[in-house]
Amino acid sequence: MIYTSTLAAVVSALAAEAIDNTSKQAWQKLYRPGYADGGSLECLMRSSGERGITRMDADCWVYARLHSQLIPRHWNSLMARFSTHKVKKVEAIGKLVPLIASPAPGLFVQKAVTAWAIPPMKGVEGKRSTRDLIVLPAGWYDMNNWDETASPERTRRHWRSLIVKTLEDMVGEALKEAEQILRAEGVLQSEAA
Repeated sequence: MIYTSTLAAVVSALAAEAIDNTSKQAWQKLYRPGYADGGSLECLMRSSGERGITRMDADCWVYARLHSQLIPRHWNSLMARFSTHKVKKVEAIGKLVPLIASPAPGLFVQKAVTAWAIPPMKGVEGKRSTRDLIVLPAGWYDMNNWDETASPERTRRHWRSLIVKTLEDMVGEALKEAEQILRAEGVLQSEAA
């Protein structure tokens, strides 16, 4: 299984985790800890024989590999930004909030991180199925509701931009680390291809 980019691998792996399918852990039967030939996805693909390794197997393997090898800050930034698993996305948001150094009040930081992780969606007013998605009320995105001290709008915009920059930097760092992990595992298309 070869992914075209780090982002494609991350998004695919995080989406696989949200699918409730008992066979998604089949890759674990192929993994043999302690054996030299059991440590990479490429080895698992060779050892899977006739059955072959499915896309779901590969995605779940990548999910587990990234989860075990990325530092918590990087893992949580990817989960908050790209996961479709409601509970894990909310948990990741909660773990990111205390990491944001900001002069803004705590409520403002919490709402800004949440709004970044769960952006408003077009077409949710009955035109689109939102059963499996987190949809926040429109008022959530109004910065007037984020600051009980009634700071000037310019200040609130500055705070928000710094928070978003910090979060985007975390995601950028996490994707760089994920790329190194995935390249070492041999699951990313080479740039020459």
